[in-house]
Amino acid sequence: MIVTTKSLGRKKPLFEDFSVPIPPDWSGDDGVTLRQLIDKIVRDQVRQFQDRQQQRQFIRALTEKQIAERALRGKIEMGGSEVGIQPVDPDQAVANALLAFEDGLYLVVVDDVEQRQLDQQVFLNADSRITFIRLAMLTGG
Repeated sequence: MIVTTKSLGRKKPLFEDFSVPIPPDWSGDDGVTLRQLIDKIVRDQVRQFQDRQQQRQFIRALTEKQIAERALRGKIEMGGSEVGIQPVDPDQAVANALLAFEDGLYLVVVDDVEQRQLDQQVFLNADSRITFIRLAMLTGG
């Protein structure tokens, strides 16, 4: 499944699209709940964040091609970060994501259908597109 992110009022996505494999036990006629889907995606992202933190601790020699590609993106990073590993509790990250959904801070759209309830069944396939839309809060009084 492909995950995309958007923010109202911005043309660019918050992050580049990424894919998350569908667990084998999610196939079938029962589907999964939106709660399970958010849980899976958040845990996957926490794991990837932790992996990136580990990789940044090592100093790497870059090829000329890698230097040129990173220069085009605007940042050449060789690792050896002095910033320590930031601990992330996956359970707390999931709880925060679920609370933010309940509080209306973002919407979830699965295959062009807005999902409104965490315990609603969602039916996925390998080509499913999940879109998280961050809502902009109005300020002022």
